[in-house]
Amino acid sequence: MPALRFIAMPTNQAEAYWAGKPDANGQAPERHISPGGSMPCRHCLTEIAEGVAYLILAHRPFPAPQPYAEIGPIFLHAEPCRRHPDVATTPEMFLGWERLLIKGYGADDRIVYGTGAVVPTKDVDRAAAEILGRDGVAYVHARSAKNNCFQVRIERAKGA
Repeated sequence: MPALRFIAMPTNQAEAYWAGKPDANGQAPERHISPGGSMPCRHCLTEIAEGVAYLILAHRPFPAPQPYAEIGPIFLHAEPCRRHPDVATTPEMFLGWERLLIKGYGADDRIVYGTGAVVPTKDVDRAAAEILGRDGVAYVHARSAKNNCFQVRIERAKGA
């Protein structure tokens, strides 16, 4: 099975949202104050604490619109935060969650049918590696099992 790389939102994308650039629906990100709870920032991969300003916006984690390029709401700290480094195992924030939805995409950024699964977070590494081991799969998205919101991209580790 291939070694993994979990990839948070790129900083240049977060910077665009922090600067008020339009989201995937052409709207400025909305600014709110966190009530606490399950509000994961897609850039630093930590929960946004109660009382902290955050942005909510429509995000398309794909390079261009097309039928499989899902758009959904995400949270982002309203003020710049340090990007979570690429890591080889499931980022700590997710380990307290019960499960994640994962699914594979081809180099054409379209879903590879038969790769979607809701898995316990303790099994995400293994399940993502199995999906990445399949022919035609270029990367995997991990999404909320409850709301289908994009969380993090998973790829084969460089050189794997």
